[in-house]
Amino acid sequence: MDAVIIDSGGANLASLQFAFERLGAKTHVTTDAAEIRSASRVILPGVGSAGDAMARLHGSHVASLLPALTQPVLGICLGMQLLFQDSEEGDTQCLGILPTSVRRLQPKDGKPVPHMGWNQLALVREDPLLEGIAPNDYVYFVHSFAAPVSEVTLASADYGTNLSAVVRRGNFWGTQFHPERSAQVGARVLANFLNLT
Repeated sequence: MDAVIIDSGGANLASLQFAFERLGAKTHVTTDAAEIRSASRVILPGVGSAGDAMARLHGSHVASLLPALTQPVLGICLGMQLLFQDSEEGDTQCLGILPTSVRRLQPKDGKPVPHMGWNQLALVREDPLLEGIAPNDYVYFVHSFAAPVSEVTLASADYGTNLSAVVRRGNFWGTQFHPERSAQVGARVLANFLNLT
């Protein structure tokens, strides 16, 4: 088993598993604490609302387990947002692993919300997760809430405001975009995650 995917109730679990399969990696979807603790890598995906996702994580007792993990952990889309302190979406208390709050995107300059489609990355800091990723590479976003650029930001995206597209603190990484839907660039990010030690 190369990685476990936490069952956070999102509809993107199958496409995420297929993306890892294309890289030759085996994954397993679970909320079992023992499986998560013993996994070499952990992925926290998310589609839907922050409140529902956190309720699901609390209900399965995964919420208390996640901050204590020491292996590489990757939050994807809502999963990345759940790593932060809290979210304006329903005034939700999140996992508190990363600082600052997730905020609602505001439509402006002809940019509707949700932010849906391809957008370019601006690289902020070098990191093994972004090895081989070039400035201005395109990735695929679908979200209405975002984390501001902060000390944990590895790459940003401009959508009427600068937002965190890739973040890291210690062994916790997050991508606001969907790597499983981001063609070769997304595949490279997932391959880099599998190679993290």
